[in-house]
Amino acid sequence: MKRILILTILFFLSSSLFSQNIQAGFIAGFNMSQVDGDEVYGFHKYGLNVGLCGIAPIKNKFSFSIETLYNQKGSYQRPQTIDSLNRSYKLKLYYLDVPFLFHYTDKDMITVGTGFSWGRLVDFGEWEHENKVSWPTKTGPYATSDVNWLFDLKFRIAKGFQLNARYAYSLFSLRTRTFLTGETRHQYNNVISIRLQYILGDKYVKKEKGEKK
Repeated sequence: MKRILILTILFFLSSSLFSQNIQAGFIAGFNMSQVDGDEVYGFHKYGLNVGLCGIAPIKNKFSFSIETLYNQKGSYQRPQTIDSLNRSYKLKLYYLDVPFLFHYTDKDMITVGTGFSWGRLVDFGEWEHENKVSWPTKTGPYATSDVNWLFDLKFRIAKGFQLNARYAYSLFSLRTRTFLTGETRHQYNNVISIRLQYILGDKYVKKEKGEKK
């Protein structure tokens, strides 16, 4: 957690010193997630995706951004009665994430980006057949770090506001689990995020029809 705060503070300080065009903003949205490899299928686990961002222009239509997020991921299967057993599953993974992305903006309306994020697992909970699974450690069998590849798409909807869709996938296994069938599988976070982003001091000016871009 300390590393995340230090990285964010350093970014904002360096940007304010060396660039007059740095922008800061707020992010609020939700995740639809699943964990590949846990034998539960579908993006049925919903969670928060909220935080702060800083955006620094590089050249022309390119920019770089860094974010600090509280990010809820996991997996969910609703109760199903099979063989007289209530087969349900729920996994909650709580992260503090720091995404780094490079962006390209077309006509001040659509922004495409890609990058990576590093997340620290701060808490988790796991339930099988509606019974909570007890683990002796705070993070249980799950890796304390989660490195993701990101694909990002933003649409300007008003001055200062952008609608953001993001896809994230773990590059390294969160957990290796051997099931009762004897099969051993690696598990990965698989997340779709829908967010609203507000940029402070946005300088966007809407072009009138016929006016050159």
